[in-house]
Amino acid sequence: MALRRERGMKDYAHERLRPMRNWPILKCMATKWLYVVGLLLCLTRDGNAGDSVAKRMVLAHNFYRSRVGDPPLTWSDDLATRAQEWATTLIEEGTYAPRRDGRFGENLFEISGGSANPMQVVSAWASEAANYNHATNGCTARCGHYTQVVWRSTRLVGCGVARNANREVWVCDYAPHGNTIGEWPY
Repeated sequence: MALRRERGMKDYAHERLRPMRNWPILKCMATKWLYVVGLLLCLTRDGNAGDSVAKRMVLAHNFYRSRVGDPPLTWSDDLATRAQEWATTLIEEGTYAPRRDGRFGENLFEISGGSANPMQVVSAWASEAANYNHATNGCTARCGHYTQVVWRSTRLVGCGVARNANREVWVCDYAPHGNTIGEWPY
């Protein structure tokens, strides 16, 4: 199984986390380490009835947004339809490239020889945080996926996933888009 995104996500379990209100899974956790472990377990399990990919994708995004004090994202069915169409196109055409229309923010994730879940996908993008310097608003390597996830003015997210026998492609679209040159993400 080969991931197309960089690994090496920093371990944040030792840092103090703010409680996230209105997240039932977190209300029952007594300590900070259980808080992180419980959320990760919630987001990485295979899912069951009532635990949709959409819900888990929003939870994964909002986990990282809360770390920088950003407001939570809301799911958009319209953006999800758009993202699903593009993910399907990428699988059908055997390509891997972002849409270039500039109307929305967009993150892509590809895996060959396996499958991913929402937390793995968003964590791959969030792992780019190690390359971002907030003081200078610059990147030492790729960090645009991370900055889109945590872009403060973004309010909506919608994602889609498409598969064939050999690969899986995830697409998330964001509104309003982030990564505006000269602006800080948070």
